[in-house]
Amino acid sequence: MIETADVVIVGAGIVGACCAHLLQREGLRVLVVESGVIAGGATGSGMGHIVVMDDNPPEYALTLYSQQLWNRLLPELPAPVEYDACGTIWVAADEEEMRGVHSKFASYTMRGVRADILDSRQIAEAEPALREGLAGGLLVRDDSVIYAPCAASWFLQGASVRRARAVSVAAEGVRLDDGSMLACGAVVCAAGAKTAELFPQLDVRPRKGHLAITDRYPGFARHQLVELGYLKSAHGHTTESVAFNVQPRRTGQVLIGSSRQYGVDSTSIDRPLLRRMLQRAIEYMPRLATLSILRTWTGFRPSTPDNMPAIGLSPAHANVWFATGHEGLGITTSLGTAHLLVDLMAHRTPRIDASPFAPERLWRDA
Repeated sequence: MIETADVVIVGAGIVGACCAHLLQREGLRVLVVESGVIAGGATGSGMGHIVVMDDNPPEYALTLYSQQLWNRLLPELPAPVEYDACGTIWVAADEEEMRGVHSKFASYTMRGVRADILDSRQIAEAEPALREGLAGGLLVRDDSVIYAPCAASWFLQGASVRRARAVSVAAEGVRLDDGSMLACGAVVCAAGAKTAELFPQLDVRPRKGHLAITDRYPGFARHQLVELGYLKSAHGHTTESVAFNVQPRRTGQVLIGSSRQYGVDSTSIDRPLLRRMLQRAIEYMPRLATLSILRTWTGFRPSTPDNMPAIGLSPAHANVWFATGHEGLGITTSLGTAHLLVDLMAHRTPRIDASPFAPERLWRDA
């Protein structure tokens, strides 16, 4: 049996869902292929932040562009998306890290991002549950958090979703595990951590993470809280690492992260690493030790060697496009990624430079 569509998207996470939404707005017939549940991969297991990150200029451009798109979309988002404009505080433990705060402040404000430097008194007032003696922090006002699975479902409204596993991509379309073929004019691979199953040539590797969520404690945390060392942990390539990252949820719960592991395939909880992650969080917020944790879980982020996604045309397939490899920023950058990709597919000039995300930089011989 052969089904037809203008575009087949492999992956129904937040990135694939945003691509489907925009491609349908272009008047194209879109079919989304998903082997599991909608948003069942990194989208459903991640923290749900929408943040501007300044680790490098391309990442800065993409996260800022995407955050602006999210903010523009805010009036349309339904209540279950749980959009919370809580802002982010980058926490500085000492004076050395406060120098990093001043550097980030200059970087943000130069690009029009609203930010405020907090001294030790101000950060204690902003977040009373933080430990005493912190040097200060940087409040980034327009950062937010959402419940991403509901956002993905909203973007997929009206889309055709086929519950099946894509096993190969060829010039004529996508072949599924039941032997059927989806004939199409273009394929978008938004398969996240499973990208290598279809395209082992593209250097996208799964990176395991742990999260924990507490019972309801309204007001315990008021902002997303991240230690200044988070970027070093997130973008490093050590076998495993932990960093303090806490989010308030609209439910009153507290979401606690984060950890990263390479070379681990098992979805089971790594108890020693989970303890390290929680202990790191308690070092910054000692009262976390008194809260009841309801659930812990793991997920796999799609990572790349240079910590930037692959967005654009395959170097080896005329009809295949990539929107994958976003590591922990897939929710933040999903809308920006979709806009970039659709502009490229339509031969329009994107709003930001897409060349740093070109997939050929990650392409290897099979």
